[in-house]
Amino acid sequence: MNSHKLTVKEKVGYSLGDAAANLVFQMMLMFQLMFYTDVFGLEGLVAGTVLLIARVADAFVDPAVGILSDKTKTRWGKYRPWILWSVVPFCLFYVLAFWNPGIENKSLVAIYATLSYVLLMSSYSLINTPYCSLGGVMTSDIEERTSLNTYRFIAVTIGQIIVQGATLPLVDTLGGDDRQQGWLWTVAIFAVISFLCLLTTFRTTRERVTPPPMQNTDLREDLRDTMSNASWKAIIILTFFLFITLSMWNSAMNFYFRYDVDQKALADFLGCFGMNVDQQHAYSVGFSVFNISAALVQLVAIIGMSERLARRYGKKEVVVFCLLLTAVLTALYWIPTKTDVTFLFVLNILRSMAYAPTIPLLWAMMGDVADNVEYLSNRRSTGLCFSSMTFSLKVGLGIGGVLTGFILSAFGYVSGDVLVQNEMAETGIRLTASLIPALSMVVGVWALSKSPITKMYNEKMQSELSGRRWIQTLTNRKQHREQ
Repeated sequence: MNSHKLTVKEKVGYSLGDAAANLVFQMMLMFQLMFYTDVFGLEGLVAGTVLLIARVADAFVDPAVGILSDKTKTRWGKYRPWILWSVVPFCLFYVLAFWNPGIENKSLVAIYATLSYVLLMSSYSLINTPYCSLGGVMTSDIEERTSLNTYRFIAVTIGQIIVQGATLPLVDTLGGDDRQQGWLWTVAIFAVISFLCLLTTFRTTRERVTPPPMQNTDLREDLRDTMSNASWKAIIILTFFLFITLSMWNSAMNFYFRYDVDQKALADFLGCFGMNVDQQHAYSVGFSVFNISAALVQLVAIIGMSERLARRYGKKEVVVFCLLLTAVLTALYWIPTKTDVTFLFVLNILRSMAYAPTIPLLWAMMGDVADNVEYLSNRRSTGLCFSSMTFSLKVGLGIGGVLTGFILSAFGYVSGDVLVQNEMAETGIRLTASLIPALSMVVGVWALSKSPITKMYNEKMQSELSGRRWIQTLTNRKQHREQ
């Protein structure tokens, strides 16, 4: 039962849950900071602080949800019901986070932005923490788990294409001169899609891996066993620094395309591919094409490379190499001049190709961490393992957001719907898109290199765990017959 082979229907159904979450996550990652500065009119440091407060406050929700979901017992399992219970507030708060109910005072706008964003992030935790844990208990088969996460991140990439490619054109089309109205309708459409996807995930998935039958619920022991685990520490540190990188890079690239790229050169580049775009719309179309091309490369690389590389070399080994290469390519964004549009797109494709194999493997590795805790302590706390990872992820996102806002403000970025920034502000934008996030990623890779879960270790661990579970199953059957 634990090594159950999953059907394509179940893998696709599970993957739609993260496609839904990514319609929100990509919006937060790429557009939230600029939305606060250019639509809500908040200063860069204030906007970054809003992100930090909301993400750090919400990060403490993740362990609580992880602990509660581990204790949950329903006919649907431990983790699936949380998706059903949380889907409505999740979609509602998504819309509210991108809607200004007529507030003009900037201090009140900042307060509203903080409260609405905290509610969005908290509801995100109520769904995403159990969702991630669900992937760790659908099967314990190493290859099936990697395959499940490959399906998952194919769907994630499709969600990424939708958000990164369609958001700005939809805002322009639905809002016209009223950008606030355009953002509201765009987010409302994404919220409806998320609702339908999450309901499908709930209906199509099943939980199979359960804690050892004799395990007593003891939060203190679960925390001790998990937090003393070397592989857990390595993944948590990696996640923290990786999502500082992603938060900074994705937010900064939005500013980068608007202010550090020559709009005429960008329009001319698009014209080479038959897209006749004037300079006024070069940013929205060019940035969408930039994101879509990267996401398509990422999608192909996930399908064609992740499972094969992991099967041959091991998850840890592949992630270490690919993230180091991604860090180098990220640092190279410091080099292009304002008219080097071709170089910018080529660099983007190479970076996406290097980063893509790590996306499903990172989450598959967290399932291995939960197994490792069970392997060493004979206690399983899947929700706690995954919630601690999402805690680290959100703190990293918060730190990355406030660092980006701080650097932009320090370099003189002017908020509001302005067309040109000064040279110092443009330099600050390039720093947050290149050298600083690259350094953060290198620190995360160093932490992962300390994890003991190599390919050989993982195979040995899974073999022994399967033997233990089989013996326990036989024992349970014998006891049941005797009763």
